[in-house]
Amino acid sequence: MTYTYKTHGTCSSKIQLELEGNIVKKVEFVKGCNGNAQGIAKLVEGMSVEEIKDKLTGISCEGRPTSCPDQLAKAVEEAYRNQLEQLKERK
Repeated sequence: MTYTYKTHGTCSSKIQLELEGNIVKKVEFVKGCNGNAQGIAKLVEGMSVEEIKDKLTGISCEGRPTSCPDQLAKAVEEAYRNQLEQLKERK
């Protein structure tokens, strides 16, 4: 499943990700700090939604209450929840 999440309070404008079950297969940040975004994206590939939430939720950036990693945690959680809802609707 491919999902696009509009970020809030960060330099990046959105996060595009691909989930297979609860595993993140691909992540791409649109805008933001290119090197950091690419690094985060590579590090989380193959991780579960739960692992990403546990490791990245609550990280702040330059005094803001959120960050690109924090927004990624929100994005994977929302994408996974949507995926589960779609599966329920098909049944």
